[in-house]
Amino acid sequence: MQYIKAIFKFKSIEDYQQDLLIADLADLGFDTFEDSENGFTAFVIKENFNEQALINLLNEHSEEFKTEYSLEDVADENWNSEWEKNFSPLIIDDVCYVRATFHEPQPSYPYEIVIDPKMAFGTGHHQTTTMVMQYILAADLKDKNILDMGCGTGILAILAGKLGAKNLVAIDYDDICYLSTLENAALNNVENLTALCGSKEVIPNEEYDVIFANINRNILLDQIGRYAEVLKSEGKIFFSGFYLEPDLSMITAECAKYELRYIDHKQNGDWVAAQFEKY
Repeated sequence: MQYIKAIFKFKSIEDYQQDLLIADLADLGFDTFEDSENGFTAFVIKENFNEQALINLLNEHSEEFKTEYSLEDVADENWNSEWEKNFSPLIIDDVCYVRATFHEPQPSYPYEIVIDPKMAFGTGHHQTTTMVMQYILAADLKDKNILDMGCGTGILAILAGKLGAKNLVAIDYDDICYLSTLENAALNNVENLTALCGSKEVIPNEEYDVIFANINRNILLDQIGRYAEVLKSEGKIFFSGFYLEPDLSMITAECAKYELRYIDHKQNGDWVAAQFEKY
């Protein structure tokens, strides 16, 4: 499988604008993103790439920010080495070891998660994923029903499964993420995970003890009402994918409409994760 690497450089762009652009690029088939000094690099399967669609997308954003991009072919034989070069093992709170398939196991850690990072978001390295994993490790998830929205590689649901969760539902609108979640669940012997492709409309009409939603502010604001419908009384939601202000205040205000109260939040760099509870 041959990929194209698109290198984006910006003179000036806000973090939220970059996140929205990445979401739009994902709709065009880009499935992997790496930060760089003046922007980011995005990868797309060559046969799925439409440069005119990319140009049209950038024109739509031209009044918000200016960008330059260049394209490079990534040879088949270099794809895995690209990832091995950029993906290093991750340790969360000294108890959870996240590694790729090409790293050696470390059985000294209580929890080990194996992620094939080649095809989807969410390897644990991004601050938002790390903070939600910290919340998960501190929570009591034994025999709980879990909903993971915007699941990416499925890493959050997989960690919940290793902590004893009873039923796991993981949802992402990107079919590459859906397939990656299935693959990674199998790699980690997590058999009680159901992966679905879609958004809030495919959330099963069941009750959940805990919801993870690591997406972005605008999608969270749109979906909070649906989360509240399926969350049990005294159930918890761990949100991430947004900034401190005004994002946290906006999310807290929207949650209050649905009897979801703010408990606390974490911050890592510019990013925030927050815990809410249904009362």
